Amino acid sequence: MGFYDKHILPRVINCACGTSPIMKQREKVVPRAAGTVLEIGIGTGLNLPYYNADNVDRLIGLDPSEQSWVLAGERAAHLDFDVEFIGLPGEEIPLEDDSVDTVLVTYALCTISEPVTALQGMGRVLRPGGSLIFCEHGKAPDTGIGKWQDRINPFWRRILGGCNLNRDIPALLSDGGFAIDDMEQMYLPNTPRFAGFNYWGRACLS
Repeated sequence: MGFYDKHILPRVINCACGTSPIMKQREKVVPRAAGTVLEIGIGTGLNLPYYNADNVDRLIGLDPSEQSWVLAGERAAHLDFDVEFIGLPGEEIPLEDDSVDTVLVTYALCTISEPVTALQGMGRVLRPGGSLIFCEHGKAPDTGIGKWQDRINPFWRRILGGCNLNRDIPALLSDGGFAIDDMEQMYLPNTPRFAGFNYWGRACLS
């Protein structure tokens, strides 16, 4: 891992994913997490202020970036529930089967190299009856915007740590073994349309 990826990129992503429209999206979905929660791609901890401490017993934050853990740990210091940070030493989430009540994934499926495999892993650790709470940017429904996403994506991926603009989030969830219970979608205000189409809601194992 080079200097940019280790030291600069986490802070670039922290700024890019901490804009006001995105933080409002986090505020919509994060309070829905309950019980033992696994947050995929906890990053620098931007979701931490929005958890409902009355509903969360324990939070497990998964992220491959050690530098991101440092920033997230600072934000977690005064929370009213236990927070554990874990890395990703291999392809599989290092947790037991059926061990969490909620999986939360926000603005992370865009960067995971094998998103369907990752979603299958999330399903493995989710208890029967548990929930996958998601909020992601992805493929826009308008043909013109979609073409721009495809054109820009190669450059975008290089500068933003593998982030993809044009992933079909509902299709990925289905291919990963989830059925969507409820979902909303829209272009975020004050955000470039090629990067601002959001999907959010709840899914369960199909």
